[in-house]
Amino acid sequence: MIIYTTEVQDINSFYRLESLKEVYGIIWMFVPILTLVLGITIGVLVIVWLEREISAGIQQRIGPEYAGPLGILQALADGTKLLFKENILPSRGNTRLFSIGPSIAVISILLSFSVIPFSYHLILADLNIGIFLWIAISSIAPVGLLMSGYGSNNKYSFLGGLRAAAQSISYEIPLTLCVLSISLLSNSSSTVDIVEAQAKYGFLGWNLWRQPIGFIVFLISSLAECERLPFDLPEAEEELVAGYQTEYSGIKFGLFYVASYLNLLLSSLFVTVLYLGGWNISIPYVFVPELFEINKMNGIFGTTIGIFITLAKTYLFLFISIATRWTLPRLRMDQLLNLGWKFLLPISLGNLLLTTSFQLLSL
Repeated sequence: MIIYTTEVQDINSFYRLESLKEVYGIIWMFVPILTLVLGITIGVLVIVWLEREISAGIQQRIGPEYAGPLGILQALADGTKLLFKENILPSRGNTRLFSIGPSIAVISILLSFSVIPFSYHLILADLNIGIFLWIAISSIAPVGLLMSGYGSNNKYSFLGGLRAAAQSISYEIPLTLCVLSISLLSNSSSTVDIVEAQAKYGFLGWNLWRQPIGFIVFLISSLAECERLPFDLPEAEEELVAGYQTEYSGIKFGLFYVASYLNLLLSSLFVTVLYLGGWNISIPYVFVPELFEINKMNGIFGTTIGIFITLAKTYLFLFISIATRWTLPRLRMDQLLNLGWKFLLPISLGNLLLTTSFQLLSL
């Protein structure tokens, strides 16, 4: 059998072409992930700036104004400062647990963004169990906080980690029951299906009107999950110095700081998806039928409009969360647990029972 030189060159060029295609495929696989991470990072910087400006307005004082125009670079300056600060490790603490804890807290929240639909078919992973995957992944974050508190070898830190775990367990159960009610109403656990189930009648079809009790419980539980005032007991400065963050400095402290705002952004996005119609135009179909078609446009214009609507609803809820932080006083730990176990849990169970009953009667 004789193989000519031209045939060998053709075979080699074919293999090179195939290897290049594999490389391009791997690169394009990471492009959506990197785009999502970049968008999330910018969103967190915007939230930090908004919180400083809104809190300054509520307290009648001047907010950040020197770092960039209107102080928009203040959050970036704070992040750069934390990046170059000395990273201190406790001498008698567990170094591995101390270092892994912040990473677990951030990664568990970042993974949850993969099931968020930002526009029509603009989602990283459209799973049949999208909302329950979010609950499963987000429940890992308290493990990171416990590891941080225990690895610090500090009684204040460990007590803060225990409080964080107790608070998360208390409020994850009513939050999950509210999500289960939404899943029953939409006959699906996919975030895309839940949004599309609300799209028929504009804002009149939002789950906010069908599940008002569940919305209030979800709102309170999400604030408690984010450890925002009045539910920031795990890191209350007056009682625990800084909770599980006491021994942290530099970029590791920055990871906890970023995780809290990532969790706030994630909760706001899920409120938008579950209760406020997601990317859909919030004008009833019976009034303006032509605008309703924008909801299902696949082009750049339709996608951009969907992202804009999603972010507008999200930042509306963020404004409510920020204003709540600077308005209400902090609860005591016993009041916090009583609210979760004695009030929100029975109310969410009753809401789920009512939703199930209505769904069975409608069959």
